[in-house]
Amino acid sequence: MSDLPAVLVGAAPLSAADVVAVVRHGAPVAIAPEALDRVAATRSVIDGLAADPNPHYGVSTGFGALATTFIAPDRRRQLQASLIRSHAAGTGAEVEREVVRGLQLLRLQTLASGRTGVRPIVVETYAALLNAGITPIVREYGSLGCSGDLAPLAHIALATMGEGDVRDATGALVPASDALAAVGVEPLTLVEKEGLALINGTDGMLGMLVLALHDLEELLLTADIAAAMSIESQLGTDAVFAADLMALRPQVGQAESAANLRSFLGDSPIVHSHKGPEDGRVQDAYSLRCTPQVHGTARDTAGYAATIAGRELASVIDNPVITLDGRIESNGNFHGAPVAAVLDFLAISVADVASVSERRTDRALDPARNHGLPPFLAHEVGVDSGLMIAQYAAAGIVSELKRLAVPASVDSIPSSAMQEDHVSMGWAAGRKLRRAIDGLGRVLAIEILTGARALDLRAPLQAGPATGAVRDLVRTVAGGPGPDRFLSPDMEAVTALVQSGAVARIAKEHTS
Repeated sequence: MSDLPAVLVGAAPLSAADVVAVVRHGAPVAIAPEALDRVAATRSVIDGLAADPNPHYGVSTGFGALATTFIAPDRRRQLQASLIRSHAAGTGAEVEREVVRGLQLLRLQTLASGRTGVRPIVVETYAALLNAGITPIVREYGSLGCSGDLAPLAHIALATMGEGDVRDATGALVPASDALAAVGVEPLTLVEKEGLALINGTDGMLGMLVLALHDLEELLLTADIAAAMSIESQLGTDAVFAADLMALRPQVGQAESAANLRSFLGDSPIVHSHKGPEDGRVQDAYSLRCTPQVHGTARDTAGYAATIAGRELASVIDNPVITLDGRIESNGNFHGAPVAAVLDFLAISVADVASVSERRTDRALDPARNHGLPPFLAHEVGVDSGLMIAQYAAAGIVSELKRLAVPASVDSIPSSAMQEDHVSMGWAAGRKLRRAIDGLGRVLAIEILTGARALDLRAPLQAGPATGAVRDLVRTVAGGPGPDRFLSPDMEAVTALVQSGAVARIAKEHTS
């Protein structure tokens, strides 16, 4: 699947970079030998409990509201299979491949901890499916985020049993039994405790959080370069981004964003053309002047979310769990509240960054506010509409992002005969954040497309090295000023540049 080096599972907590390498780029996984030894040792504890005539939750009892029902030894394999089949109850559209691989990888990490009680063969099978590129079909709806992502994880487990449908390495939809046979993997027959161990986890919401943070790192830099293009082309000032002014309010993200703006604008001939004492415009509109404050807040939010993600990556999420001294204990660590809250927090910041971007775009198109540029940056005013409707698209997306910023994590709904009477809705928070991040990339692309045209219209004045390089990159996929043309392909092409990270990369390459 990939030429990337293998990611070792079971020796230490996975890093966010490890997760992205495996789930998005197809890096293989390898299981640390000491992890398999731990798994085998813990399994012996479960085997001892299984032989005990006294009931033990998850080993010799039912689950959830049926936790007090004792299950006879000859029915326990059926119990495990029934648990997975009944919980694989997702509905709706297929979830993206990288999210499903996140479920597979992060559950594998917990299984390899030696704290769940599964057999080594279960760990090896999960690794084998990942490395073979077998991606189980997981549906959009089904998880309440407590007890973890039950339904999505059950779809993963079902595939390891050779049941349900999967996508093979080519993307073809095939029965799981055929996909496993094609790569020489025997379907699992689950035994005591294993069913619970495969489905009690925050793996889906955590995987979406890690991917979101990875994408936001590039998008926030892209937001800074987009803002620089707007400030520059609208003849704004960079004086308000001075380091000593930022130091008066020592917010970390704000300082980073301001430093980016200084580097993007410091060598700009356009900025220098109106920087003398005769220029009295030190009070640009908030959408220009307060860019570091808005973008910086999003950076600080992402920093906090990354702390939570790091802790969750170092966690063992299962119920019950086998302790280091051999006890099997019930717990509530599967509750997704920590992850759900930061997923919602990020959705708020994503909406805010997109909102201020759209405001900068709107200013660029308004002759009353753009300091000498034509209305809507049109070629022949009255005949051409220029970028008028591109701003409509940005406004429509921002409106949706505001709706997506409404927290999912405050909307608990009881389930399982009131046994699970408070849930996190973390999966839902992750799903809406993914849509929000897609929307942010599109709004920034529209600002960059607008900024590029505005910079062209400032000729013969020249853009700065970084903003000019981004404008030139845009010109490789979208034409410059001129009569109206079919605009949607230009918008989609620039969005692809934003979402691939190309805009962020070229801006960094042209920054001193």
